[in-house]
Amino acid sequence: MNPSHPASNQVDREVAVTRISDTQWQAVADDQMVGCGDASRRPDGRLFVSVDVWQDADFDLVATAMLADLAVPLYTVVDEADPASTAAWQRVGFAVERREWGYVVPTDPQVTGLGEVQPPAGVTVLPAGEAQEAPLLALDRVVRDEVEASVGWCSMPAEVLPRPAGTTVVDSSQYAVARQGDEYVGLIRVKRLPRQPRIGLVAVRADQHRRGVARALLAHALGELHRSGTATAWAEVTETNTAATALFEGIGARRSGSTLELVRR
Repeated sequence: MNPSHPASNQVDREVAVTRISDTQWQAVADDQMVGCGDASRRPDGRLFVSVDVWQDADFDLVATAMLADLAVPLYTVVDEADPASTAAWQRVGFAVERREWGYVVPTDPQVTGLGEVQPPAGVTVLPAGEAQEAPLLALDRVVRDEVEASVGWCSMPAEVLPRPAGTTVVDSSQYAVARQGDEYVGLIRVKRLPRQPRIGLVAVRADQHRRGVARALLAHALGELHRSGTATAWAEVTETNTAATALFEGIGARRSGSTLELVRR
């Protein structure tokens, strides 16, 4: 445990921030917890930080204590509709790195226009739960290597999940895949959340681009959701990913909010 970082942000009120574990900090005033900080390492290796305080004035105290203990680069994510949070992180040295659009995606094929979409010749779509783990993992590694060699995997939406080192596919039952011969050439991951399903990833091997594989995977996944009575799904797309933006907006997806990723280097 590191020494406390005492500071005062109000008259007769002293706030002490203490690191209580490798990834957690706690702010205490008058023997009461008034805030906390957390650090989470994502599967791509980046370290994301968050601060939760009861009073806005305590934010800088917790953030400054965390920054003193952690090595850069550090990342955080904020809702763009909350400019106060963005300003608070910028005040302690963070800068906006990228924007991620949130989309409400219709599932009705009469709205998406995907009702008649079929996989390209020689390609079949295996429903979620039918993919074999070995070829799924092989495709996942190929796709990640291709993304990393181009725009970088850090530009892709990432869920904060505890995973063993090197593990990228946590639940294979969430994946539908496009198969060509004995190989998987594309995948879509849909997490069936109670409030609204989330399309976490649509990816196609580079040598299979521009064949309609991604549209076929979307047609399948959204069709399954529609038949189960789900009207919409949710997806996030990085602002600079023009291909994904065109794909989702082309099927009637509607932008509904955005998040900002900030970094301190």
